[in-house]
Amino acid sequence: MATRSVPNLSLEAAQIAAQAAQEKARSMGIDFNIALVDASLYLLHFVRMPNAKLTSIDIAVNKAFTAAGHRVPTSTYTTQTKNFLPGGPGYSIHNSNGGRFTLIGGGVPIEIEGTVVGAIGVSTGTPAQDTEVATAGVDAVYAWLRKKQGSKL
Repeated sequence: MATRSVPNLSLEAAQIAAQAAQEKARSMGIDFNIALVDASLYLLHFVRMPNAKLTSIDIAVNKAFTAAGHRVPTSTYTTQTKNFLPGGPGYSIHNSNGGRFTLIGGGVPIEIEGTVVGAIGVSTGTPAQDTEVATAGVDAVYAWLRKKQGSKL
């Protein structure tokens, strides 16, 4: 076969994730930038809460890009810091993809039936706070899917 179908995160699912992430952010008392990409790694939905750092907009988008493209949470890279220092096997990876690849926690892939369909990237807080808010978004998508019992994204 010369072509293949790739499942993508829907706008509806992205909006559900963004809403849940905002609710988590409000409970923490912090405003965040929240970006969602689909499996193509392109921006699908974005929310900038009122006091989110303007310099974190691109960071949130790039966290989603990295998580979807590499199919792992960006926090994975923070535990492997020595690999990304000069002389390490992953040194300079942050310069790949036009500088969009990020090693900062806060990007979480959204996986359905073993396939990454997109990702959420969150930025403004610490990497741990960003990851917590992103995870709330992912969890909301999974809860929504369970209610729909297998409907397509």
